[in-house]
Amino acid sequence: MGRLRLVFVLLGILIAVKPQEADNLSLQDIAKKLETRFLLQNVEEAKKLVDAAYEYTQNRLEEKLRKETVRPSDILVSFRRPVGKTRSHVKAAQYRLVTLDLLKEKLQDVFPQEFNITDVLSPSQMQTIYKASGCASQEISTQECDEKNPYRTITGECNNLRIPTLGASNRPYVRWLPQEYEDGVSLPRGWTETKLYSGFPLPLVRAVSNDIVFFPNVNLTDDPFRSVMFMQWGQFLDHDLDFGPSETATLTFIKGIDCINSCVKGPPCFPIQIPPNDPSKKQFKCIPFTRSAPACNGGYAIRNQINALTVFVDASMVYASEDKWAMQLRNFTNNLGLLAVNSKFNDRGLAYLPFGVPEGFQENCNITNKTLNIPCFLAGDNRVNDMPGLIVLQTLFMREHNRLATELKRLNPQMSGEELYQESRKILGAMMQKITYTEYIPALLGDSSALPSYRGYNDSVDPRISNVFTNAFRFGHTSVRPTVPRLDSRYRVVSQTPLENEFFATWRVIREGGIDPILRGQIGTPAKQLRQDQIVVEALRDRLFKQVAKFGLDLPALNMQRGRDHGLAGYNAWRQFCGLSQPHNESDLAQVLQNSQLAKKFIRHYGTPRNIDLWIGGVAEPLIRNGRVGPLLACIFRKQFQNLRDGDRFWWENRGVFTAAQRQALAAVSLPRIICDNTYIREISEGFILL
Repeated sequence: MGRLRLVFVLLGILIAVKPQEADNLSLQDIAKKLETRFLLQNVEEAKKLVDAAYEYTQNRLEEKLRKETVRPSDILVSFRRPVGKTRSHVKAAQYRLVTLDLLKEKLQDVFPQEFNITDVLSPSQMQTIYKASGCASQEISTQECDEKNPYRTITGECNNLRIPTLGASNRPYVRWLPQEYEDGVSLPRGWTETKLYSGFPLPLVRAVSNDIVFFPNVNLTDDPFRSVMFMQWGQFLDHDLDFGPSETATLTFIKGIDCINSCVKGPPCFPIQIPPNDPSKKQFKCIPFTRSAPACNGGYAIRNQINALTVFVDASMVYASEDKWAMQLRNFTNNLGLLAVNSKFNDRGLAYLPFGVPEGFQENCNITNKTLNIPCFLAGDNRVNDMPGLIVLQTLFMREHNRLATELKRLNPQMSGEELYQESRKILGAMMQKITYTEYIPALLGDSSALPSYRGYNDSVDPRISNVFTNAFRFGHTSVRPTVPRLDSRYRVVSQTPLENEFFATWRVIREGGIDPILRGQIGTPAKQLRQDQIVVEALRDRLFKQVAKFGLDLPALNMQRGRDHGLAGYNAWRQFCGLSQPHNESDLAQVLQNSQLAKKFIRHYGTPRNIDLWIGGVAEPLIRNGRVGPLLACIFRKQFQNLRDGDRFWWENRGVFTAAQRQALAAVSLPRIICDNTYIREISEGFILL
């Protein structure tokens, strides 16, 4: 009784109860009596903790970059950080979540049994925290919609005139299935190692990667009907649709522990534990991992993640998804509607992307060659420098915008710079849609999963990117080759650089022949074939970002950990969502996978098919006819791409967006045509299948 009264004093709860009544108070009774003043004090405490963790991480990264001692985990934190307005959205959401964690920790002193803080706070108390954290103000739309405006907004707002924020940047993903968190609110499945799921513990994702994903790269099988461009277009497209930044902090919010060095588990850190018998990393304890940044989520209590980009196929990776960033990419030295280009280097007279980083971002490309000291390229997505294939396509589409703007000015001398920019942007976005839906998606989904014919815009269709899509679309990692081929004008190999030496190596593009050799390598080299015994190459599975340190990251393990971080349901739940059979045991799974040995491995790790992580279960399925994914991923992609098309008011085929003559011209657009118009490549052999 004395302890309870002491806690009341410590918490500042002003209640008038008789001592003999205190023992009978429930947690809900106490929570109801939490004063607004006390709730606001906890919000302020949360803000200080989050700000301190962010500042610590920022200073630590700057010092490491200055001393050139960065590690792969630092690179991952650096280029996945939220920037611009996304950063303020994320911080508000994080203030709210840490406030809830603080309240639970304090009330836990009163009631030691397990409980969810969201179950004991009243709606009005939750609203108080929602407003005080800044979430309420962050989620207010300030855009006034003009239904007669023929152009998209940069942020994606006003696409849907009934719900202007639907599909806009800096909004949460949509959930197609309820989230599955360990505590029902926020903690990922697998957080508590002893917790059982359907009677079994979840395996370490690194152990799954070692046993199921690993294969000797000497056995690599080429895809006879898809080029490297198939993989690269998928990544380029993905960077148009979604970006879920990671938490910026590498310091646990409440305890203040550096989780990069200690491998401690505590929000926002969810490290990937390394098994004791690991073939290459047994001397380490963990692969550092920070959780995806949260969204305010409209005050909804359960954790969701933020999408920093517009969801539409609109070439936002070229133009950005925030107004200030978009302005940074433009050339205002004239009135020609052009995008900015590099002022220091050129590609035999053709333009490179400008150097630069988004506001709040850090330069990390120059560390890949400390002698040349060539910085990062700037585009509408901060992952542009991730690998040379992305740099190439970003450069190609920047050049195409400028080609379009120049041609429009020639045909329409009276057009202003703003009109030239907006019209070229509108056309380029339509080109992106046309190529994706007529060249890429058929190559991805094959014959049996083709989308139904377009029937016009439907404002009741929700175009938002689903949380599950962000994880499932990482299937593209399975078609990445271990080297980056560069081919000469006769499509002969000039070089085959190991992939792990190409990440963020902007200097290689400038010093090793520009974008043409890489483009020819993408066109004229087969993609890696996804097979059940050849899932992901070692350059990604064990050596990601290894060019900056001896310790490389494991991308498949990151994918699986990310699925748990996002609260995604397991394999069977998604099979059921798609109307597919749900295997209940090893025998059933062997039938689904058409592979008894692989089924045995899965059951050895997971105990039951229900527990299999979505990403590994999805990429392990046999491919559908003429497609490059199995039935589960095909279902998810078909639904997402149909929603993106049908829920986009500015879709290129929607009546009134373009004239009939313009639609006819757009129907003739192809990726080979864009390549030939913007490079010195003048011929693409029929033998080279792009997508």
